[in-house]
Formats: sequence, structure tokens, C-alpha cells
Amino acid sequence: MHTIASAAAAIRQGEITPVELLDKCLARIDKLEPRIRAWVLVDRERARADAVRLADEMKRGIDRGPLHGIPIGVKDLYDVFDWPTAAGSKRWANSHARQDCPAIARLRQAGAVLMGKTVTVAYAAFDPPPTRNPWNAERTPGGSSSGSAAAVASDMCLAALGTQTGGSITRPASYCGVYGLKPTYGSVSLEGVVPFASSFDHGGMIAGSVADLALAIQPIAGTNDPGTGPIDCSTRIGKAFPTILGLPGGIFDIKAEPKMASAFSNLVDRLQTKGWTIEPAPLPPAVADIPRNHRLIMSVESLAVHGERWQRYPDDYPPMLSGLFREGMTFAATDYEAARRHLRDLRKEMAANFPSRIAAYLAPATQEPPPDPSTTGPNLFQAPWSYMGLPTVSLPFAWTNDGLPLCIQVAGPAWGEANLLAAAAELEADIGFEKRTVE
Repeated sequence: MHTIASAAAAIRQGEITPVELLDKCLARIDKLEPRIRAWVLVDRERARADAVRLADEMKRGIDRGPLHGIPIGVKDLYDVFDWPTAAGSKRWANSHARQDCPAIARLRQAGAVLMGKTVTVAYAAFDPPPTRNPWNAERTPGGSSSGSAAAVASDMCLAALGTQTGGSITRPASYCGVYGLKPTYGSVSLEGVVPFASSFDHGGMIAGSVADLALAIQPIAGTNDPGTGPIDCSTRIGKAFPTILGLPGGIFDIKAEPKMASAFSNLVDRLQTKGWTIEPAPLPPAVADIPRNHRLIMSVESLAVHGERWQRYPDDYPPMLSGLFREGMTFAATDYEAARRHLRDLRKEMAANFPSRIAAYLAPATQEPPPDPSTTGPNLFQAPWSYMGLPTVSLPFAWTNDGLPLCIQVAGPAWGEANLLAAAAELEADIGFEKRTVE
């Protein structure tokens, strides 16, 4: 299957049309969806009509950019006109959106062919999804962007929107062996996206390469300051940058399981032989308090969003999420404010003191290979970057002996996506990850 970059080139050279590219993706869905269950909805008729229109535009010399004619999936949290936004729930399954949310509108303007809605775990929280890991049905695909990661890994689409509050882009992308980008907090509009915890909710992208992440996120990534324009995501790729990476240590050393710890250590050694400087760069001591404060804030804010409805329709909220709500009810306002103060102070500290010597932090993306499907896996290794709001790229680097992917993540300074993606692309080239096809 094409990458976005190769498909864009092929479309412009007349080697493939948007309709033919869509048909390839639909054929993969026909073959694999009964087993993988990545999709809530596939709107073949609308996608085909869009592909035909975009093919005609290209013939007439109208070129909307790299995403022109590219099939993309949409996590079932984003409002798409006339499609239901169920957010993984039962009672919202027929709640149709009245308009495109801003992220979707921008992707349409960029020429993307929106194929349908991908599975999210219920309300983008913790409980397991129906989606299966493409590499082993007895392992979780991760969550909550489960369907987006599985669909990209299975070549059902070339990219898919995701969201992350704890680890919901990085973890499923890692467990499914594809590439994930959680950009800077606030860079992707979440208007028209079902919220969970506003202090941490991020929009982002899952794709088949680092370059594809940059191309797919570019139309929807901006800044909080309208005068500064969009974030530059792709122009630094292939250009020189500091090849120094920092090892954050702490939990990333202590909590990595043996398979991941050994593979990551071997990777560090290999990267050093390729000219990378990799050195300790400890995170601030306040990072130790992230797990408690992250969960506290998340429990209070998610309860504020869903609490009234949870009381009315408890059957629509699965056990792990209900447990989080019950936790949220136990905290006083002073507990929440103390945690929020920690959050604000740590974000300010990272903004002022991100180590200038390093291009990015380098760490394992997950503690272990994907566990069994009774869980979406722990978010311990992803949550710090969501908490601090720092842009993070995850990329696969190895396969275990039993055929499961392992991934690393790199995290850069806020609004530093251009340099971070450049570093990730160079890492991708030096790693030379063996891509496999889901059969």
C-alpha cells in the first residue's frame, strides 16, 4: 500500500487516481474488517463521490495539496456532518452531527477523502474496545484510538485522526506498529470533538510514516495565537538539526518490562554507532507527581462532563470509566486546585527550561509489548507528555520474537513540531524498521 507521500506523487504522475486508491483501501476493509473490527461506519458512497470529485479537480488542474485524494479515517469523537458521533457509546449511536467540526472541515478543504468513523473505546476512556490487534487477536490494540491505529496498520486507510488525554494516540499506534503524533496541547481545535478532560485532551494523527504524520497533521495544526499562522510540520524534514537526544530516566528506566528494556538498550547502542549522541537528561523532580495528579484531574474533569448523564444512564458507562467517576466524587475542590497548580507550574517549568542541548527526549513508548485484550494497556509512559502538553512522536523500531511491534517515542519542546518531526524522520531512516503486511 502507498504512503501518503508516495500516493500523492503517484496521483500527480497519473499512475493512480483517488478512486483507485480508495478502492484499494476498501478492498482491505472487505478482507480484514470482519476480524479486526476497526470501523464503526464506512461510508462507501460518500467517499467514492468525494474521490470522483477530487479526481476531476486534479484533471482540471485544481490541486489542494499533499492530501488531495488521500483516504483518511476519523476517530468516532469528531463531528462529521450527517454521520453519527457515538463516542463508543450505545445511546449516542444515532446522534448525527449537524456540521463538520473545524478539524474535519480543514481536512476536507485539504482534499482528504473521509472514509468513515473508526472505533474508540467508550467515551475515549479505559474499557476495552471490540477492535483486535492486527498482529495478534489475543493482544490489545490499545486505546482509545483503537480503530484508527488498527485501520492504518492494516492498510485500510493511509492515516486516521486520533485523540489523546493520557496515552490514546501513542499507545495504540505503538501496539499496532504504526506512527503517532500527539502535537502540542492546544494546537488542534477540539471544537465539535467529544471532550473527556479539558486539561489534557489533544487532537492528533496516526499514519504509516513520520513524513505522513507531518503531511496529515499540517492542515489542522495551529497555535493559540491567530497572528502566528499554522505550525510548520514538514519543511524541516531532511534538513540538518542537532542529533542529540536525552534519556529522561526515572519511570522509563524503572518500569520498563524486560523485553522492552532490552530492546530499547540495544537500539540506543545502535543509534550511537550511527552518529547520534544520546545522554541522560533527567526530567524535573515534579514529574514524579504526574501519575497521581493526572488521574485526579482527569477523574474530576471527566465527571464534570459526564456525571449527570452517568447518573441517568449508568448502563451506558462501562466499569473502568464508572470507577474513575466514583474517584472524582471523592476529591475536594482544594485537591483539584492543588493538582491544577502542579500542572501549571510544571508546564511553565518545561517551557522555560526544556534542555537546549537536546533535540528531543527519547524513551520507550510503552512499558511492554501489547498485553491481553482485557485492557488497553497502562498509560504510564505516555501520560507525562500529555500532562506537560509537549509534542510527541512515536515510531516502531523492532519486532518481538512472537511478532509484536515495539515502539519508541520522542518528545520535544512546546510548538517545536517541525524540529521534532525532523528528528523522528531521521530516527526512522536510521532504525530501518521492517514493515510487514497484515494478512
